[in-house]
Amino acid sequence: MSFELFVGTRYLRAKQKETFISLITVLSIAGVTVGVMALIVVIAVMAGFEDDLKNRILGVESHIVVMRYSGPMTEYKRILKHAESMEGVKAGTPFINTQTMLRSNSGVSGAVLRGIDPETVGKVIKVFDDVAPPLSVGNTGKVPEIVLGKQLARTLGVYKGDIIYVISPTGILSPIGHVPAMRRFQVTGLFETGMYEFDGSLAYIHLEAAQDLLRMKASVTGIELRVKDIYNAREIADKIISKLSFPFWARDWMQMNRNLFSALKLEKIVMFIILALIILVAAFNIASTLIMMVMEKTRDIAILKTMGATEKSIGKIFVLKGVIIGAVGTGIGVLFGFILCKLLEKYKFIELPGDVYYITTLPVHLEILDIVVIAAAAIVICFLATLYPARQASKLNPVEAIRYG
Repeated sequence: MSFELFVGTRYLRAKQKETFISLITVLSIAGVTVGVMALIVVIAVMAGFEDDLKNRILGVESHIVVMRYSGPMTEYKRILKHAESMEGVKAGTPFINTQTMLRSNSGVSGAVLRGIDPETVGKVIKVFDDVAPPLSVGNTGKVPEIVLGKQLARTLGVYKGDIIYVISPTGILSPIGHVPAMRRFQVTGLFETGMYEFDGSLAYIHLEAAQDLLRMKASVTGIELRVKDIYNAREIADKIISKLSFPFWARDWMQMNRNLFSALKLEKIVMFIILALIILVAAFNIASTLIMMVMEKTRDIAILKTMGATEKSIGKIFVLKGVIIGAVGTGIGVLFGFILCKLLEKYKFIELPGDVYYITTLPVHLEILDIVVIAAAAIVICFLATLYPARQASKLNPVEAIRYG
């Protein structure tokens, strides 16, 4: 143990007359502990929200969407085969996307109508993990099938087995002009993602039924792809487009949801800054403790200097004492924060109102990097708080300290 560390740890042990200073030291440790614990729990909960939201979005949306600038994609089978051969791509599926109106006996609602291929769609999106995709096209005299989001079905007032009408935006020509085409569909399934913007607007029909309804023949809007590593989606999309060139373009899931994830990232940073103020308050307590300690130990510092201790050594003693306080508080805070996160993750004792949030319990996702950053930030703040008291101690004149101490 070095001389500075030995003296610094000795100063942490309070004598009877230094009880007040010792109390402030304990409060400083408690302040750092509370700040670090709060930071870890809040950042873990926000990371949990982001992770849960990402999983829900990627259950409905694909990782990459490839489309054509100048209209429908006619040669989609060739493009799909080419895309699936790219390294990192797991599967692909064609789709048709359009805005339409849905009408039932109980109401009318706008919707996003998506035509899908039932044989390949399950490999790309996870909406149909719990509900069968629409299989009937309606070519054999049967009514074609449609799958609705639960909120959309509630708006229309329909249930499984009911008949609804899909009003095509393309329409048909008649002697009186352009008339919207209307087609009957039978509701055969309802899905729920937990996100209102999907559950209240999405409807799925068979790809061939969509082609017939929109008079697209053998064309599609584009193709959707699922990749092995979602964080390489942008790179894979760029490679696909570099091979296909104009007029094709591609977007990955991060681009399609850029505003949402940028807002979540900003909120996480803001919460980190706000809660770091708790640690900053504790750091002021550490600075106060050290200043009072310097005033209390004036004679000791003078004696150490007369015995040969340098200004650097004296300053280091008080820096080490402050860092030890910060490190102890940080360590306890990390421990308590980790335990609280695990308790929240396992027992889910904090419930959220289901009519306000899309989840009913707090999601928790604890990341090692977040813990390291929080712990490092806490120790750095505590270190900075020691610099002024340590400098004042190192600049103390031993002659004056002994004379007036």
